[in-house]
Parts: sequence; structure tokens; C-alpha cells
Amino acid sequence: MGLIHGGWLVARALKREGVEVVFTLSGGHIAGIYDGCIREGIRVVDTRHEQAAVHAAEGWAKVTRKPGVALLTAGPGVTDGVTGVANAYLAGSPLLVIGGAAPLGLWDRGALQEMNQLDLLRPITKWARTVHETTRLGEYTAAAFRQMLNGKPGPVFLEMPMDILNNFADTDTLSDPGEPASYRAGGRTAPDPTSVERAAVLLEKARRPVIMAGTAVWWCEAAVELRQLAERIQAPVFLNGAGRGSLPPTHQLFFSAARRKALEQADTILAIGTRMDFRLNHGQPPLIPTSAQLIWFDLAGEDIGVNRGAAVGLVGDVGLAMRQLTAATKQLQHDEWLTHVRNEEQKGQERANAALNSEAVPIHPMRLCREIRDFIDAETTVIGDGGDIVSYGARVINVEHPGYWLDSGPLGCLGTGTGFAMAAQLARPGKRVLILHGDGAFGLNGMEFESMVRQKLPIVSVIGNDGAWGQIKHPQKAIVGHTTAAELAPGIRYDKMVEALGGYGELVERPAEIRPALERAFASGLPACVNVLLDPNKPYGRSTSVAV
Repeated sequence: MGLIHGGWLVARALKREGVEVVFTLSGGHIAGIYDGCIREGIRVVDTRHEQAAVHAAEGWAKVTRKPGVALLTAGPGVTDGVTGVANAYLAGSPLLVIGGAAPLGLWDRGALQEMNQLDLLRPITKWARTVHETTRLGEYTAAAFRQMLNGKPGPVFLEMPMDILNNFADTDTLSDPGEPASYRAGGRTAPDPTSVERAAVLLEKARRPVIMAGTAVWWCEAAVELRQLAERIQAPVFLNGAGRGSLPPTHQLFFSAARRKALEQADTILAIGTRMDFRLNHGQPPLIPTSAQLIWFDLAGEDIGVNRGAAVGLVGDVGLAMRQLTAATKQLQHDEWLTHVRNEEQKGQERANAALNSEAVPIHPMRLCREIRDFIDAETTVIGDGGDIVSYGARVINVEHPGYWLDSGPLGCLGTGTGFAMAAQLARPGKRVLILHGDGAFGLNGMEFESMVRQKLPIVSVIGNDGAWGQIKHPQKAIVGHTTAAELAPGIRYDKMVEALGGYGELVERPAEIRPALERAFASGLPACVNVLLDPNKPYGRSTSVAV
């Protein structure tokens, strides 16, 4: 092929890995990679803030199970992306972030945007390196994919100085790393057989088993294995994180409203690809009984045993672990237990009925979430980006398939929604993408609606507008009797902002207006905002039963 520049070498390596799209904000330090991407047929999608670019790259991973790629220019470009990298790190999302840097020949001489980026990224990545030679750009890019996908997935960072990207290399003399299968293993890791046998013995003794399944089920494409295991042992299933949708809401073993009651009374809990973090009360009573036997599945041993000891830990591919456990366990029956959980589920749903059907003005947040639930179809991707409103939404809105509910994950990062949505719309063209936004969260990356308009991505944001950082305001008031820095201006016309950026907008003030506004927003074919004014005095009741 002859002489090509370093940026093209990087793009060739990305193409070899099957990368279809990269996310960025325009920057001179990485212009060579842009040129390479155009030459290799990789789409370059640009945003208005680097944080959104990294969120979009993580969103791509979350909806496709393929690594996302973000390109950040040097200095403030890299620092602007740090929040997105941190979010992917805690969520365990495979993500390659390439950061430009000042030319190597000018390091420590006061070059534009020169700074120590590697030490900034090391604590929030699985692996971080600087590439010092143009001829090794392809090699390091291949290594980045190996590192991010080995064991538990996560983000990696490659720093590429400007002169390294702009220099030329002779492809006829370069060593070719080969196809991905030659430099990274793709096989699935099986759990220890003895541990599987011990788990089977515990299950056969259980009288009140519960399955709590999360994000690793999605990464391992293990929804079928989860259903088969649940049906084998006849246990109620609750889902959180990217595990949502692994069982359809119509399945007889799927539950949501009885989660707290079931966990509090369980004698055996199967934690499948989910952490014992704040979402599960750190594995402690009253939500997780001290006496309960915990069978814990996860991709890597680092999460097993954190906050709560496990009776059995199954480390490896969770789909393979569930398949082996299903085979090792005889068919079980827990009719009395399931009847009890179904009764608790019905009671929970009945308690919510008044709010779900409320005709109050301002609108009750539960009524908004019910309208969204009833409007979406099986192919709608729903993205939660907010505080109280997303907690309400997670309680009410269920999706039919895994990968169709996205939230920020353990970091609880606001502002992820627009980036996630852009990625989902690119990955699923022609399908609906809906963001359930808090008004505070919308403000963080709302300018991305200009990016959506420019790139013709017809995403609809439904804003639960209560004029406050509600998740902060209400606890403040309850604890100290007043609020500080928790109020926003009431009734802000975010819909007008989206209109000004070239999209479609509507203000909704009454419950009966929600459904028609959703229909018009999606029919517009434009990025859209349905700005719903909510009752500011309806906080979400915080408890350990929250599982977004």
C-alpha cells in the first residue's frame, strides 16, 4: 500500500475491529484520524461537548455489545471527556477513548494544550498508554481492544501525540497484527464445576429463592439462559441495569413491584451479574436478610464478596454458568412462594393505581410514566436520564428486550441521555428512541439537540419538569427544613429551545395532553422535546427498593 499517515493507520485498525462509527468534537490534534476514518468508511459523528461524545460511545456499546470509540482532542478535549470515561468505568462498558496530545517534540516546552493526561485517566480505565512511534499505532490500537474486552469489560485510553499521528509509515514494512481473533481470545470462561455443584445443592434446599439479574446478563447475551434457569428452579425474577428486558414483562416469573418484599423474605438469592451496591442496600438487612444464602455470578471475581459474603461464587461467563447450573439442578417447584410473591406484586400495583391514573394538575410523575409505558412499542429504546423522574420511570416502564432500557449505571451520572440516545438511533435507524429526562439532567447536554438536528436523528426527549433538582430538594427540606442550590426556574420552556435548534417542541400541562403530544413529536420526524410540567411536591419515596 505504500506510505500512509498515522491517523490512517489508526482508522485501519478500527476498521479491522468492525468499528462503524466514532464520536468526537472537532479537534486539530486528531484531524489525522478523521481523515483515516473517511478513507476507511467509518462514520464520524460530532457532538457539542466531549462529555456527550464519550457518553455516545458508551451508548453504542450498550445497544450493540460492540466497543464504542470516542476521539478527543488534547487538553480540555480530554478533560471534558473524563466524566464519560468514569461513567463507563463504573458501568463496566467496553470503550476506547483516543486522546490527542501535543507533539512529542514539544513536550515540556509549553506546547498548546500540553498536560499530563495519562495520570488523569489511569484511575478510571482498565489500561492507559501513550504511543511514541507512528509504526506502532496499529499495534497499540489492537492491544487496546484486547485489554478492554478481556474478562470484565471496561474503558481504555490511548494517548496519540499530534506528530505521531501526522507522520508517515511504509505499510510494506509494518508488522501486521492480523485479524482480531489472532491477538485476543474470544472464548467464554466457564465457572469452577465444583462451585456449580455446590450452588445446585443450595438451590434444591431452597424454599424461597429469588433471582436478581443485572448488567452482565446483557453483555453475555444470556437472556435465554436466564429464562431457562428461572423456569427450572421456579424462582421470581427481578431485573436492574442493562439486565432489564431479559425477561419480557408478560413472563409468569417476571416481577417488579414486589421486589422489596421478595428479597426481604428470601432464603436463597441468586445475584446474577449485579453488584451488592446502593441499589441493593449494599447487601445488608433489611433488604438482604443476614440468613439468606447468596449464590453470586459475575464475569470477574473482583465484585463477588463486596459488602456481602457469598455462599457460592461463580466466576466467568454468566450465560455459561446459568446453563451449567440449570443442567445440574433438578426441576423444582415453589408454588406457595410464587403465589405469595404474586400477591405482593398485585398489592404493589394496586397501591400505585391512584397515582398512575391521576388527573391532577400539575401532573403527577407516575401519570407521565404510565403514559410513556402505554405509548412505547416493543422496539422503542427508552433512556433514563434524571433523578426522581427516572426512579418513577424504572418502577413503571418495562421493556420487551434486553438492551432497550439504558440508564447511567452505578455512577448515577446526569447528562448521559442525549449521547446514549444518539448512539441508539444510529444503531437502530427507523426505530423509536425516547429519553425520559429530568429538567436538571436535560440542561447538562441539551445542546446536543443541535447535533441531532444536523445529523437527522429523530430522538424525542420527554422532560419531567418540576422546576428543581428534585432528588436533592426534597431530602434537604425534610432534613434541615429548607433548600439550598436545589431550585430551578419553574416552567422553563425547554421545548422552545429545541425548536430554536431546528427541532420540534410542545409544552404539556394536563394529563390528557401527554399521549397526543408524544404522537405528534414522533410523527414530526425531527428531534423533539415534550416538556411536561410536573407537580413539584411529589418526591420519589427513597428506599432500597429503587433499582434503576
